[in-house]
Amino acid sequence: MIRFLGSTKNLVGCVGGLVGVLLHLTGVVGGAWPLVVAGLYAVGALLAPPERVRLVPVDAVTEAGRLRADLDGLVRELTAQASRMPSPAVDGVRRVAAVLDDLLARPDALAANPDLRHTVVRLARTDLPLSVQTYLNLPWWFAVKQRAGGEPSPGDELVTQLGLLEAEAHRLAERVYAADVNQQADHTRYLRERDAGEPS
Repeated sequence: MIRFLGSTKNLVGCVGGLVGVLLHLTGVVGGAWPLVVAGLYAVGALLAPPERVRLVPVDAVTEAGRLRADLDGLVRELTAQASRMPSPAVDGVRRVAAVLDDLLARPDALAANPDLRHTVVRLARTDLPLSVQTYLNLPWWFAVKQRAGGEPSPGDELVTQLGLLEAEAHRLAERVYAADVNQQADHTRYLRERDAGEPS
């Protein structure tokens, strides 16, 4: 309702209604002026152009800040529940969160590559929390129990998932830092060439 009050259609309709009031005050329309005002408002509202649709993407810096805060909260929750989790899983979550936090500290690099940004956001917002929360939702006695037939326990599954997530996070980091690594290699070559060209 509030959005409609400031809309183009409402504003043009109000102008039409004011024209109807002015026509009444100048004596052009008689006792039927309320119908004239309502009619002119309706005509103005119908003829006014529709509002423009503006798709505003989420600011990369704001999104990265929220995700980093969410990761901090996940690590805090993990620390509080550490006694219920296998120790390799606790370390794995912290390592994945650290890599993602470093990547999110460079929102401009992520904003420049939408595919990379999507993958980092998915890892931080969905994959990592889902792995941890699914495990923590199990009763502790069931989570550590070895399953019949040599099937991996939920704890083993969690450690495996975290290993996969860490590998993916490192692949993303290689993509983000590739330009920096190339720049460093170029500088090393330059220094070697300069050293070789200087007279002894």
